[in-house]
Amino acid sequence: MEKIQIQSKTRDSKTDIVKKLRQQGMIPAELYGHNVPNVHLSLDQNTFEKVLRKAGESTIIELIDPDGKTRNVLIHDVQKHYLTSQPIHVDFYEVKMTEKLTATVELQFIGESKAVRELGGTLVKVLTEIEVECLPADLPSHIEVDISSLQTFDNDILVKDLKVSDKVTVKAEPEEMVAKVQPPRDVEAELAEEIDEAAAVAAAVGPEEGEAAEGEEAATDGKDGKDGKDSKDVKDSKESKEEK
Repeated sequence: MEKIQIQSKTRDSKTDIVKKLRQQGMIPAELYGHNVPNVHLSLDQNTFEKVLRKAGESTIIELIDPDGKTRNVLIHDVQKHYLTSQPIHVDFYEVKMTEKLTATVELQFIGESKAVRELGGTLVKVLTEIEVECLPADLPSHIEVDISSLQTFDNDILVKDLKVSDKVTVKAEPEEMVAKVQPPRDVEAELAEEIDEAAAVAAAVGPEEGEAAEGEEAATDGKDGKDGKDSKDVKDSKESKEEK
């Protein structure tokens, strides 16, 4: 494997002004690691962007410190400008080549799915990266996922199907889904189903509402009848008293 190197310079965090560094085409960086004291550094921005595109965040690179010492590091975190997306700060994590590490590795999907090409399905990438554990020298830059096995909508790719070196341990459940193909939407069938559901709801709700309305009407009629009877009784009583 080709070695990827990048040169760094000393940065005095107390005196160096970050804005001034960036105006000079440099970006601030931080180096740390297990039992490694923090070191403040600066890097040429154009050089770092090339390294980032080539190595990503899961490839060991050789960082040459200001004293000329080569350190094996991972690009641990990159802060980017919210408008330009250019790197504005980077953290390096120094690794020990004899100690296992845990890192996140990108999944790269290759091949062609028959379920997509011939059946009109849509590829669903449930996972796009995965966590692994291994020695730094065995850390893959990416893991390929061959989607040609997705022949029908019933096929899927699980974590246990990923092809990785026996020196690499995948830190995920074997049965976890990686990718599948979703059937195309049948808009007319969905609309017909919605109409049928609405009709079923109307049929179930309609009679009950009708019965309730009839009950209310009957109750009102009964009340009106009673009120009419009471009114007539009062009138007859009044006329009887007048005759007397």
